Amino acid sequence: MRLSARMRVAVVTLVTLTSLSLAGCGAAIPADPSGTLDAVTGGTLRAGVTPNGRLMDVSDDEPSGSEADAIRAFADSLDADVEWTIGSEEALVRELENGGLDLIAGGLTDQTPWTNKAGMTRPYAEVTAQDGSTLKLVMLVPLGENAFLSRLETFLSERAKAGAR
Repeated sequence: MRLSARMRVAVVTLVTLTSLSLAGCGAAIPADPSGTLDAVTGGTLRAGVTPNGRLMDVSDDEPSGSEADAIRAFADSLDADVEWTIGSEEALVRELENGGLDLIAGGLTDQTPWTNKAGMTRPYAEVTAQDGSTLKLVMLVPLGENAFLSRLETFLSERAKAGAR
């Protein structure tokens, strides 16, 4: 079967485009456009925290509570030190957007209003609010830093399975 010139061009174009798209498959997925996971691993995890009872107590020199413990353990899993920034949710989200933080915690729930400004982990724990309702806890990370988000979610999921919060 003999192909017309137009068909040969179409076939060559298709083969070229397929080859180019397959060449990109070697890239790590998920990826971090800003390199958060690479920067934190063996370096410093910049954690923004806002006070929230026993989840995040900021009354001492260093934050304490179940979420502070989780952040320290996550940093340890990456051979990283933790640098703490304490502030309001709004100030911390602004700092996250500007590249000054790697994650935010402090009793944030899956109903957080910040999802258009930050990536959100899957809920990793539940707590009971004073009104008796169940709240699902999340942490926030920079938008688009999917490798970092994936590593954090995996860590939090494994920690929850092990019985820690």
